[in-house]
Amino acid sequence: MHPVIPHHRGLVLNRLLLLLGLLLALTQFVLLPVLLLPQQPAWGWCLLVPVLFTNTGWALLHESMHGVLLSGRRANRLAGRALAIAYGAAFDLLRWGHLLHHALNRTRRERSEVYVAGRDPKLWFTLNYYFRLSGGLYLYEVLGSLIFLLPRPAIRWWERRLARADNVVAALTDKLLHPPTLRAVRQDAALALTLYAAAFALYGGHAWMLALALAARAFLISVVDNVFHYGTPLDDIRYARNLHLPPWLAVALLHFNLHGAHHLRPGLAWWQLPAFHRASGLGYQGNWWPALIAQFRGPIPEHRLLPTKGGRI
Repeated sequence: MHPVIPHHRGLVLNRLLLLLGLLLALTQFVLLPVLLLPQQPAWGWCLLVPVLFTNTGWALLHESMHGVLLSGRRANRLAGRALAIAYGAAFDLLRWGHLLHHALNRTRRERSEVYVAGRDPKLWFTLNYYFRLSGGLYLYEVLGSLIFLLPRPAIRWWERRLARADNVVAALTDKLLHPPTLRAVRQDAALALTLYAAAFALYGGHAWMLALALAARAFLISVVDNVFHYGTPLDDIRYARNLHLPPWLAVALLHFNLHGAHHLRPGLAWWQLPAFHRASGLGYQGNWWPALIAQFRGPIPEHRLLPTKGGRI
């Protein structure tokens, strides 16, 4: 049973978590390579801390995408942009990509594990699926942000190359090419590129440590992304699984495991989800660890999934 957190206390927690996330980024990218590693390479083990914070940090960034991280709209956006830059991508690319996920969940454009037998090349689809699952999703988000540093004609060229009926590239590009949004995306992408280039330069001969930490981040972000939707019924945009976790770990992940509740009420802050989950009687549709592992069964042909509610792994 999770205690009910008052609204004002939830905002205080978010401010503390935001400060922690930014301090971890400062330590990872500057303080560790400048002050600690030159004294003793064993300090590199400290990189395990931001790695373990990966999914909590993503959940915090996710709060800002829905406008519930901080109380003011401007403060919420600035915090989200700072977290996204530390993450390595542009805030508006992540935000609009996530909002399109809510709008198109389990439709043809938003079901990464589903292929159509006889239409989609199974071998290529399978290779791409496992690449995305094992870290590729994070890489796509980072590289996608960098594309928007290019001139508009080049961005449209990439859109024509990448957009298909089974992805959101065209819809996302249209959102991001709106002039004020494009300016912000370019600023975020340029700052993220500068931050990471400087960090690798500061690490010098220890850059492999940072590379390993980022590879671990890529895996942890990518493997969790579709776990709540893998094998669920098609065309039910509001359906997602709630996955059971021990209470302490659910709190550590900011109740990201209550993803079904979140899809029904995306405007609720993370500390409000448990009460809604209990009151609605949604229950759990699986356990976290078996659900993570189940994704490695691979892609699923479309004809095996029915457009009805209540799917199970």
